[in-house]
Amino acid sequence: MTTHRTRRLAPIAAIAAAAMMALTACGTSSAATPAADAERVDGGTIVYAHQQEPQCLFGGWIEQAYISYQFIDNLVSLDEDGEVVPWLADSWEASADGLTYTLKLKDGVRFTDDTPVDAEAVAYNFDYWVAGGNSTAAVWLGGYYESAEALDDLTVAIHLSKPYTRFLENLSQSYFGIQSQHALETRTDEENCEQPIGSGAFKVKEWNRGENVLLTRNDDYTSPPANAKHTGAAYVDAIDWRFVADGVTRVSALRSGEADAIYDVPALEWAGLESEEWDLLKYVTPGRPQQISFNTTRAPFDDESLRKAFIYSLDRKTIVETIGHGVIPYEGNGGVSQATPGYSEKAADFYDYDPDEANSLLDEAGWTDRDADGYRVKDGKTLDVVFPYNAGTIINADGAAIFQAVQEQAKATGFKVKLIPVPPSETWAGKYAGPDTYDISAGYWTSVNAGILYINWRQSTEDNPNFSNSAFYNDPELEQIILDANSTADIDEQNALYEQAQEYIAEHATAFGLYDRLSTLGVSPHLRDVWQENAQGGPTFYDAYFVE
Repeated sequence: MTTHRTRRLAPIAAIAAAAMMALTACGTSSAATPAADAERVDGGTIVYAHQQEPQCLFGGWIEQAYISYQFIDNLVSLDEDGEVVPWLADSWEASADGLTYTLKLKDGVRFTDDTPVDAEAVAYNFDYWVAGGNSTAAVWLGGYYESAEALDDLTVAIHLSKPYTRFLENLSQSYFGIQSQHALETRTDEENCEQPIGSGAFKVKEWNRGENVLLTRNDDYTSPPANAKHTGAAYVDAIDWRFVADGVTRVSALRSGEADAIYDVPALEWAGLESEEWDLLKYVTPGRPQQISFNTTRAPFDDESLRKAFIYSLDRKTIVETIGHGVIPYEGNGGVSQATPGYSEKAADFYDYDPDEANSLLDEAGWTDRDADGYRVKDGKTLDVVFPYNAGTIINADGAAIFQAVQEQAKATGFKVKLIPVPPSETWAGKYAGPDTYDISAGYWTSVNAGILYINWRQSTEDNPNFSNSAFYNDPELEQIILDANSTADIDEQNALYEQAQEYIAEHATAFGLYDRLSTLGVSPHLRDVWQENAQGGPTFYDAYFVE
């Protein structure tokens, strides 16, 4: 039975054993669903099962953002309508030329090391990010950020080199969480990795690597975002943030009462949980979808016609709808997801499944012969496609199944796709990151707006390399369209430019969409007011409470 009481951490093996039992047991909770007006019970520990463990508890990866959101506050938040609302900053204004943002901070807020959240600390964080403290924050600020300065104790000015219309929106992402300046200056990198100091509703008590992170309530919390459901300290005592890689194991932990909430509900399990009493939350992340980029610097995909042939070879919608069981949204757009402002339907619909056209393009390119296995051959060389993907980090089990279907469908027109699941250790070491290591590459990048296009498609030069341009596609025309969009003040005009950029990507077949990345939660009916924050879809436990 799920309760509000604090529980000791169960070994992962015990949860796995529960998963095996669940395969033969009735998939329902042992406790009746509480009444809608059930009484709130303060205190207790939320046991939450997450699928991936980060290398540090703050940084530039979405999995770091999800956990750091619980204990590090941002300057601003996004409400359900995508509007910027106060958090650590009470108010703000932009200069007429769009080059300076002046933010007024809340008075009296302190980090959990009892140092002040003041303008000097905020300015320090900006400089810390661009100096290497957070690679994702740095690429968002790159080309725009000039400096930050404290005008007085509670007023900070951020100076940009050129206008960035959606600058404040970007600051709502947890990569821009404000840490204690004192901690960053006086502690080691390892200490700040394992126990970052923020001003949030919780604080890091301990991290048992490979098992869990225990977050305890900040009893002095006074600074929730404006879109929170209450003020003051959190209702629960703690969060037991466990790392449980297997999706079936997570679902079984929820059903057995071992977990109060789980992340990344497998598509195959969704209907079953929905038919029971579990609360299911689904957030389609804006930004770059789960897409495939072509390496445009080497054969075979330095040839645009072969890139188009590969896309025409795939019945992408059927693949996603079959494997995704109606839960995972199909996405045809290789630039941004359908949840992103400025989304282009034209780009999404650019390519249908057309194996005849794929075969025609391959024939025209001289790939007319086939080997005994049906793969195309030209001048004695097989049409090989090296496709490494980050298994267990960027790509979950549903995604891996989708890639296997891509491999099978591409074979029909003659592409020999070599799928290479890359373990986390090799992912972090960058084994398959360079232009000589792959032919196609998969990945997403969450964002609150289409400004992500600049990060993914900015040209890479010797003086200013862009490691986020996975297609290695240097096109000044495309870059200029995106730059113009980023600085355009009129939102309708801006969106039109972003759409133009997506259509340019589709026209030149530099990337294509497969499916939209989801952030999903399964929550026990005994736990109320868990919600997903509106910038990246991460779980929010500040307002959560147990009922009996």
